Amino acid sequence: MDKYSITGMSCAACQARVEKAVSSVPGVTTCNVNLLTNSMGVEGNATDKDIIKAVEDAGYGAYLMADDIADNEDILEDRETPALKKRLILSIGFLIVLMYFSMGHMMFGFPLPGFMADNHVAMGLVQMVLALIIMIINRKFFISGFKSAIHAAPNMDTLVALGSAASFIYSVAALVIMTIRQTAGDLEGAKALMNEFYFEGAAMILTLITVGKMLEARSKGRTTDAIRGLMKLSPKTATIINADGQEQVVDISEVKIGDIFVVKPGEAVPVDGTVIEGNSAINESALTGESIPVDKALGDEVSAATINQAGYIKCKATRIGRDTTLSQIIRMVSDAAATKAPIAKIADKVSSIFVPIVIIIALFTMFIWLLVGAEFGFALARAIAVLVISCPCALGLATPVAIMVGNGVGAKNGIMFKTAASLENTGKTKIVAIDKTGTITKGEPIVTDIFPAEALTSSGYSLLNNLEDELVKIAGILESRSEHPLAKAINSYIKDLHPYEDDEDELLEVSDFEALPGNGLKAVLNGHNIYGGNLEFIEKYAYVQSELKEKAESLAAMGKTPVFYAIDKRFLGIIAVSDTIKEDSAAAIKELKNMGLKVVMLTGDNKGTAKAIGEQAGVDEIIAGILPGQKENAIKELQKYGSVAMIGDGINDAPALTRADTGIAIGAGTDIAIDAADVVLVRNSLLDAAAAIRLSRKVLKNIHENLFWAFFYNVIGIPLAAGAYIHLFGWALNPMFGAAAMSLSSLFVVSNALRLNFFDIHDSSKDIVVKDPVTEIILKEDSKEFLSDGKIEKVVNESEEKTMTKTMTIEGMMCGHCEANVKKALEALEGVTEAQVSHEKGTAVVTLSSDVDNDTLKKAVEEKDYKVVSVE
Repeated sequence: MDKYSITGMSCAACQARVEKAVSSVPGVTTCNVNLLTNSMGVEGNATDKDIIKAVEDAGYGAYLMADDIADNEDILEDRETPALKKRLILSIGFLIVLMYFSMGHMMFGFPLPGFMADNHVAMGLVQMVLALIIMIINRKFFISGFKSAIHAAPNMDTLVALGSAASFIYSVAALVIMTIRQTAGDLEGAKALMNEFYFEGAAMILTLITVGKMLEARSKGRTTDAIRGLMKLSPKTATIINADGQEQVVDISEVKIGDIFVVKPGEAVPVDGTVIEGNSAINESALTGESIPVDKALGDEVSAATINQAGYIKCKATRIGRDTTLSQIIRMVSDAAATKAPIAKIADKVSSIFVPIVIIIALFTMFIWLLVGAEFGFALARAIAVLVISCPCALGLATPVAIMVGNGVGAKNGIMFKTAASLENTGKTKIVAIDKTGTITKGEPIVTDIFPAEALTSSGYSLLNNLEDELVKIAGILESRSEHPLAKAINSYIKDLHPYEDDEDELLEVSDFEALPGNGLKAVLNGHNIYGGNLEFIEKYAYVQSELKEKAESLAAMGKTPVFYAIDKRFLGIIAVSDTIKEDSAAAIKELKNMGLKVVMLTGDNKGTAKAIGEQAGVDEIIAGILPGQKENAIKELQKYGSVAMIGDGINDAPALTRADTGIAIGAGTDIAIDAADVVLVRNSLLDAAAAIRLSRKVLKNIHENLFWAFFYNVIGIPLAAGAYIHLFGWALNPMFGAAAMSLSSLFVVSNALRLNFFDIHDSSKDIVVKDPVTEIILKEDSKEFLSDGKIEKVVNESEEKTMTKTMTIEGMMCGHCEANVKKALEALEGVTEAQVSHEKGTAVVTLSSDVDNDTLKKAVEEKDYKVVSVE
């Protein structure tokens, strides 16, 4: 996504105008404009020149933002407030003088200069000059307002400019007539026109709107504090070890991957790296929100902007510049601000037609009052009141300010929402599916038991004479070549208790190693086939004694995972490995359940092990024994019951994270899992998953409040300004009070969003149960067993359905994220079993279980703003 800074926008109508102009540029697939940060995110293959020209043609300015978000810190600097403050001080100064001459002598008997005594024209001229000075001070309203009107895109400034200008012009006309009468000697006639002067109104409108604008700007500035705070954390220098072996302080831009840098106590870590010497305690609160320091030793990773509290460490740079963890976090928060929440579409549609409708209502109001016999001045005042009380700003700010503040609160607590949509959708979750290993559990299992098989037969190949040694040796040969967490545990055990000499390994010839996900491992050792894996896998090659099967079941019942081994057709035995749940997993799952969410655990473990872990964690449902590829299918089944959030950390979780309505990646997980997710939990704690849902709910509630206020204000305010309640209640609104109300409406919306800064996302005491919670889940998956509330449901294989495929040619996909969007959209359709999407080829191969017409497929993709060229 390319980002641009936009200048000249003043309200939601401006935002809608820019979006419409850029979206019409050939090659642009998506365009999101953020009024709050005056920024724009664009996806597609249109050139920067064409996009900037489209913005300029619409009457605004644009320039491309730097690729590294840290280089854009100055863009977020609040330059608007100081300028508005200066305008306001000058305006108030002249307005006080104007009010003295226009109302002071009449209401309070203040004395007037001698030349004004009984000289009404002189009084009018002074008022006109003072009002004109204030209008010149606030000329930006007129420049922006009339420029937008010329481009057929009137905005809030247009309403203000029309209201002020109408008051001024009408007053000038009255002054001209007064001058004619006074010159003709008609002093009483001239005096009567004093009531037709609205110079103070023209000036007051501008001043009050400027007050509101300044307060709004100050409040808006506070909403970007989180991003600015993160940017300021970025270290500016680093101390590296140069070619001479000496310490040298260099600019952070000069650090390269592989450089050795040192961090002394009290200093910030300059870039991401790995500790190669020394140990220390690192304060990672800047990234995770966790204030307790984390011990770091040889081989541990450190992140930029974290603080070394004790100890001198040397590290090797692994990620620099935009690739550091800090830069990625800043980018996530910034990208979320550059996107638009689905709920914002309501306000966008209204904002795009709001100002023209208000102008029409104002003209209609004046016409009706003149028609019923009201004086022109009264009718004009009603029209002006309509113009200045109408506030498209409140509508335009209702969603983005809440999104921005919510993202900031999440960032401070180590919770990253990638888009505004993910922040909105997370709170709508009804089912939470959680991967077991590394998410609920620590993911660091240990060997707990070893059970060799019966004595070797004379014909069997034997590596060693001791049965246990034989079992451990074969396990070590296989697992040393695997990356699975269980392999790590077994390798660690064997390394600690290795009974062999190193030179013996040189006699072993291992070939044809193969890892079979969800099943096990196999290889060829000195011409003999060796195997390791689950019972179902091993029984394909060797006979497993019944007593060892029973032993395996008892181990699984205790939450341990039995791993079976064989050589050729001979079973060697079992090595039991156990993983333990994280300290906070049970508490987190309890919080999720208290919110009314259904919690489902997904695992490839057998049902006994899964049940033991599930009971400790307190989950509602368990889906056990599924292969990595079947996790996605499980999510698809769960989605039949409601919105699903998937929490995972591994590569094999990526498809499920993409398939889920909201993918939540544990921060310590793999890059692929993090890339596939919508939300990233930096602290690697399930409690943060509950906090993310809690925060999302609060933000969504805040948006609803803002939108209600924005709509309610305009629905009540416009009729009041038009004089609809005069005959019923005697209520009439002075245009000056209308201007004040307009300013306060925007301020209220922004201030309401800022309240989110005080929200404790970890406080579960006020959690509310989700509406219409899911009470029962019945899953069907061919040849699998699902454990539900302790009951095993054996699912009978259903007859094979006929399948067919269609190939779609799609334009506009630019990256893996686009692929995920298209894949999710297609697979959400009934009858679509799978969609293989490639942005490089520009195709989507769709596998169907039933006929789905081409128009339905095309519509699903084009609703995501991509173009379908053909369906074959």
